[in-house]
Amino acid sequence: MNIQQLEYIVAVDTHRHFANAADKSFVTQATLSMMIKKLEDELGIKIFDRSKQPVKPTKEGEEFIARAKQVLAEVKRLKDFAEEIKGEITGNIHLGIIPTLAPYLLPIFLKGFIMKYPRLNIFIKELITEDIIDHVKKGELDLGLVATPLNEPSIKEYPLFYEEFFAYSAQGENLPWKKYLLPQMIDLRRLWLLEEGHCFRSQVLNLCELKKKDVENENLHYEAGSIETLINLVDKYQGITIIPHLAVLNLKQSQRKKIREFANPKPVREISIIAGNNFARTKILEKLKEEIITKITIPALIKNKNILEI
Repeated sequence: MNIQQLEYIVAVDTHRHFANAADKSFVTQATLSMMIKKLEDELGIKIFDRSKQPVKPTKEGEEFIARAKQVLAEVKRLKDFAEEIKGEITGNIHLGIIPTLAPYLLPIFLKGFIMKYPRLNIFIKELITEDIIDHVKKGELDLGLVATPLNEPSIKEYPLFYEEFFAYSAQGENLPWKKYLLPQMIDLRRLWLLEEGHCFRSQVLNLCELKKKDVENENLHYEAGSIETLINLVDKYQGITIIPHLAVLNLKQSQRKKIREFANPKPVREISIIAGNNFARTKILEKLKEEIITKITIPALIKNKNILEI
């Protein structure tokens, strides 16, 4: 048994197809199949049921693959630890980031970070929080940029900043034009929301103390996949939505007239880097944290006592 064989069976389990697994592993299908067959003969068990399409693990195979993933994750941690000992910012790092943060935060820090550490390869995926947590636990992602707290025992959180929320409202909306807006002033029937699965959606509903169900929005029912879509819906179809501070910075001057600030305590979300408890490359984590905090200089994006975390 060797590490390469374990990688091959995990690849087949992931893709449920020998040819696709071989392609992703950069070997021929014959080589991959032969190595897996040798492992099965050595163990005396069948790992995959080849009679089914797509290929499925046997019951014994499922248990073995789960252990194999743990072994591979530990091997990766050992490699990471070796890099940490050498004190070099090199190698590969896999980063997940939530879609409501990616288009606004990445342009602020990513270019400078890459230029500082040219020998570090960064692989970035936009995923919802639930998927980032799952991938970090499995070792498929090293770090995540998400809204916290998560209350996950196996994950450590490293807070970066607190991002204020604002209302983005069409000028024809029936809202009191006072300096500060109260959440209860928002009419749920006029509120545009992200689709299910986004933590930002839950935060907005918590802010308004609302549950989105059995509510008519004229004759149009739509749940958006991005904050940019929410903004465009307000611009074209009226209504109101909630957007974070970094999204406000991307607005045109004409759009900024539609921004309404909430009264104290300000609603905010905490943005953090997350990592598994056993993440070894602490130097990279600290350098990434330092880069983001240095580039985030907006007064509204700091922790203070006059906020409402949602």
